[in-house]
Amino acid sequence: MGFFTNMEQNSKQGDILQWIIGIGDLIILNVLFFAIYYEMNDFYTKTISNNLREVVLLLNFCYFFALYFVPVKLHQSVVFLDKIVQRSFTLISFQTFLFATCLIFLNVGNDLATFIVVYYVVMVLCFSLWRVWVRVAVKFYRRKGYNSKNIIIAGAGKNGMELYRVLKNDLSYGFNVLGFFDDNEPLKDILPNYLGRIDDLETYVLEHDVDEIYCTIPGTNSEKISGLLAFAEKNMIRFYIIPEFYRDVKKSMILDMMESIPLLSIRNEPLQSAYNRVVKRAFDITFSILVLTIFYPLLYLIAGALIKLSSPGPVLFKQKRTGIYGKVFECYKFRTMKMNEDADFVQAVKDDPRTTKIGSFLRRTNLDEFPQFVNVLIGNMSVVGPRPHMLKHTELYSHLVDKYMVRHLVKPGITGWAQIMGYRGETRTLEQMEGRVKRDVWYIENWSFFLDLKIVFVTVVNMFKGEKNAY
Repeated sequence: MGFFTNMEQNSKQGDILQWIIGIGDLIILNVLFFAIYYEMNDFYTKTISNNLREVVLLLNFCYFFALYFVPVKLHQSVVFLDKIVQRSFTLISFQTFLFATCLIFLNVGNDLATFIVVYYVVMVLCFSLWRVWVRVAVKFYRRKGYNSKNIIIAGAGKNGMELYRVLKNDLSYGFNVLGFFDDNEPLKDILPNYLGRIDDLETYVLEHDVDEIYCTIPGTNSEKISGLLAFAEKNMIRFYIIPEFYRDVKKSMILDMMESIPLLSIRNEPLQSAYNRVVKRAFDITFSILVLTIFYPLLYLIAGALIKLSSPGPVLFKQKRTGIYGKVFECYKFRTMKMNEDADFVQAVKDDPRTTKIGSFLRRTNLDEFPQFVNVLIGNMSVVGPRPHMLKHTELYSHLVDKYMVRHLVKPGITGWAQIMGYRGETRTLEQMEGRVKRDVWYIENWSFFLDLKIVFVTVVNMFKGEKNAY
């Protein structure tokens, strides 16, 4: 059949692209190995010299083994750059761990710790840059009209027009929209590409190169949808359904099955995975122990003395706040205000007369949050997560802001995505709180270990820069 031509071509181009990426990976993998090996040969890599061929073969084998678990996805229609960096980080971390473990078991890994660390850091940077460059090149290639899929849209209602707008606005997705099929014939005078009624779709597909069919027909026409689905499967054409309610629930959803009944979850929550929770908790414990043993004792002595000199009262301020699943816990901070009865009810504002001079400095540099690493260690907070709010604010905003309580599906954090995006400090308006909640929910739905590291890094940078919203 003639319409298989474009499908086969796209499949071949996708395979070629994956081969190019794989070859590029191997070139970077081996060139960097030998470059670092010869650069450090006199100091750390003498043990490799006698087994160089075996070590190089092992290096490449570990790459292919890791690639099986973290496959290439750069050729897909939608891939975000931060996910590319995250997958590169995961792939190289897994590959380097396997490589180092194998060297130890083969008694080749003695005195190679420095070499492996240097190789790992350089590989993460180079792999990430290489794969980001490939993705940018693929998008540029598709904008020129190459490696595109021919698609048709069944249904020209609001959903169909919205889909058409999205695909036409960004050609880098790699879609060529041939047109619409809809039973409302007067639409042919206003639609950009009206191809006929729904009944004409099958004939058109058999006579043209069509790779995919996107169905936006209302669910009340279930017989037509079933007929189109059966036709698409018979002719090996991929078929996608855009549900009617997507305009009310504009977010990615997760499909699960209970026997033969499909269940759509409206929210992807990576931290529902036990593995991800273990990874996050392990990082919390490790990071909080390092901070509490290295930095906190000296900070407590200096900050404590200055706090005592600034105003009477305790060094630490304890306040009940809302934690995971709405549970109340005591949150610790360095005291930054004079003792007052409004502390549990009134937010700090700019030029707040209650704030001491040392308190203002501690807030601006985030140092006032350091006692919360104790909260992290005992388990009622995390290093990264939505900031815990006062009980009064939880009660107030849970009635005013949609999805406000969703932010309590994970442990609150010392820092978070909303904070590094500028939503820190006082929330004067309802819009500011809505903006904070929106970013907190985004964090919950898009959590990754790499994202946590990014948030911690930006927070540390902001500590040295100082934040204008911290007062």
